[in-house]
Amino acid sequence: MMGQLSSGQERLFYSFNLEDHIPANHLLRSIDRCLDLSDLRHYLADFYSPIGRPSIDPELMFRMLIVGYCYGIRSERRLCEEAHLNLAYRWFCRLSLEDEIPNHSSFSKNRHGRFRDSELFRWLFNEVLRRCMDAGLVKGEGFAVDASIIKADASRQRGVPGDEQVNWSDPALSSRAVREYLEALDEEALAETLPKRLSLTDPQARWTAVRLHKAKNLKPTQ
Repeated sequence: MMGQLSSGQERLFYSFNLEDHIPANHLLRSIDRCLDLSDLRHYLADFYSPIGRPSIDPELMFRMLIVGYCYGIRSERRLCEEAHLNLAYRWFCRLSLEDEIPNHSSFSKNRHGRFRDSELFRWLFNEVLRRCMDAGLVKGEGFAVDASIIKADASRQRGVPGDEQVNWSDPALSSRAVREYLEALDEEALAETLPKRLSLTDPQARWTAVRLHKAKNLKPTQ
């Protein structure tokens, strides 16, 4: 006999446990077993005010970002929408069915503000690397780099000659991208490292050509 779906949407109360609905072999379960962010709040303590309204839990934001990286969700707005709808994402982020998802603008403000100033991403990378070494997964005897060439969002006209004496203290030239790029260079290697033309939008971009394509601003990504 043909079955018929019974409508149960009139119910006001449900017995629902997120834990029971996440498969045992789910990717996020495997990550959660190895992920330890217990020191995260202590590391960021100096970058939060002791007064005022409570902020969004930084561990929640990091768990959501991990979900985005694992599943190729590059848009922060879409990431918030997916975390709102997907039960596995909610479980991984320690959210109940009734908990609200942070606004997408909070990610941008923290990524370009508090997280950048505290070098939190570098700290987390070092923590992951240290735990891999403790587990015997990394010996430190060698490394390999895999990179691909992508089109840079930089105009050839928006640049300055790299081999000329340039006043980098000029507000028109000292953008955040340029400051961070120059701070990462050794003073002795500065002249050898600077390209013939330095883009003010993306200093790591280089004007080059790829086989069968016209020359354009490109940059390597690892």
